[in-house]
Amino acid sequence: MIFTGTTAAGETITYRDGKRYLWFLSFIPPLVPLLSYWLYLRTQNPVVTLIPFVFIFGLIPLLDAIIGEDTHNPPAEVVAAMEADPYYLRLARINVVFPWVNYIALIAFFGTQDLPWWSYVALLLGVGTIDGGALLVGHELGHKSDRLNIFFGLLANNAVGYAHFRVEHNRGHHTWVATPEDPASARFGESIYVFASRELPGALKRGWRNEAERLTKRGERVWSIHNEILQGFALTLVVAAALIALFGWKVAPFIVAHHFLGWYALTQANYVEHYGLLRKKLPNGRYEPVEPRHSWNTNHIVSNLMTLHLQRHSDHHANPMRPYQSLRDFDDIPRLPNGYTGMFGLAAIPPLWFRVMDPKTLAWAGGDISKLNRRNVASPNGGSAMTRV
Repeated sequence: MIFTGTTAAGETITYRDGKRYLWFLSFIPPLVPLLSYWLYLRTQNPVVTLIPFVFIFGLIPLLDAIIGEDTHNPPAEVVAAMEADPYYLRLARINVVFPWVNYIALIAFFGTQDLPWWSYVALLLGVGTIDGGALLVGHELGHKSDRLNIFFGLLANNAVGYAHFRVEHNRGHHTWVATPEDPASARFGESIYVFASRELPGALKRGWRNEAERLTKRGERVWSIHNEILQGFALTLVVAAALIALFGWKVAPFIVAHHFLGWYALTQANYVEHYGLLRKKLPNGRYEPVEPRHSWNTNHIVSNLMTLHLQRHSDHHANPMRPYQSLRDFDDIPRLPNGYTGMFGLAAIPPLWFRVMDPKTLAWAGGDISKLNRRNVASPNGGSAMTRV
């Protein structure tokens, strides 16, 4: 597909999108668990249940490290034509199907197979994280303004029961990102585990509050069919009830664990996307506008193709309505040393995370810790040694 545009001088620009068919790589992660189940049914070897975990936390970071980054941007003159092409949006919508298939297949597998305990743990960690990718599709579609895409986004979000995501993300996180008021922006010296204990309930509370305000302004009852969060949770409960009816109450804990790990996958993304970064507060009490420098960015091509450019997060926050295919890279923004799943693994071991990321975060602030979004330096709970100065 060749896109055309016109420069200010009247010159015609032609551009071929080299990633056009590479976006099909976004279909691979949710197919990996299905491969694992099939291999187990063929071989009865529980080792194959490790495949999703190894794929997401081992193979993808390794490929990112080997293949590297792609900093290419489409010419500005053709961006409008790329955004008008429905092909990219259709790919995102197709991606809505996979997390639901994966979730139902996982519960059916657990409900019919007798596995060693470590297989349950490995599958939940691997598949739960992969299915958390439903939220990246819900994220893309949830930024659209038409009802059809919003509906598809809600379907994606509720594959892991995260009914409040669109409300909280669009009206909360994008407003308060990189400020102490945002529960979804990690603070300097804050481990992923401390962050999760603050972000998970904080996002739910803020999402509910924002939805309640919206309904009140429209003169509608908060506890009603018009509540988007209640709609999503109702869908989640109906599907869970159907799965329990089919496979028994023994699958109920696995459903809860699957959804929690889907939520935690988003928490990990939020953690690495804004760790320590702070927007300056202006004399009028408002924060400076969101700029690309207020989000950590990565151009590692393998994971970016699999996550629909979610990792070009700097441009996304500066331009929330820009679709994934035309998100840009910038020269002067903070950069992560690996793709998201590699950073998730690093964050899981806080001392390693602090060793790698704290110097980068301090460098972003010009060495001035007061310019960072940080924890209370007197906190006895620890964190990076750099926070206790």
